[in-house]
Amino acid sequence: MKTVSFISQLIIPAFILFTVLYGALKKVRVYDSFVSGAKEGIQVIVNIFPYLLAIFVAVKVFQASGAFDLMKQALSGPLNVLGIPPEVLSVAVIKPLSGSASTAVFTDIVKTTGADSLASRISAVIIGSAETTFYILAIYLGSVGIRKTKYLVPVCVIGDVLGVMVAIVMVRLMF
Repeated sequence: MKTVSFISQLIIPAFILFTVLYGALKKVRVYDSFVSGAKEGIQVIVNIFPYLLAIFVAVKVFQASGAFDLMKQALSGPLNVLGIPPEVLSVAVIKPLSGSASTAVFTDIVKTTGADSLASRISAVIIGSAETTFYILAIYLGSVGIRKTKYLVPVCVIGDVLGVMVAIVMVRLMF
């Protein structure tokens, strides 16, 4: 175990040294290239910040408005009839909006229902296989300035719904 720890501590300094030496061999002004890249990185952050803020506010408004609880109550009956734990709906709805919020919801599901429960297993598969669709759309489309998303958002939402359905079916078949 000490060898792995020692090697892991050397990886980043070795990579930096390799980069500097390789740049020097190729006659690249490494420091100037680094500073130029850092400037571009700051500009990217400035460009995507409004989109990140919009997603963050949308998630918080959705949770605080009570719309999420209302939807959960309305769908809990049909989910129970299908043998799907209603807790799964929380992860399925939050995951496309925010990865960290869905992880928090998943943690609560595991604490309340147990790690080996059907709800925890389905939620784990959703967490591991679904995408934070709206976050990704905001970052990627916002950073390159794409504004026309007529078909993109509906297709992504359909993909999320199908992904959740497949996760439920697969867990039900395997456990």
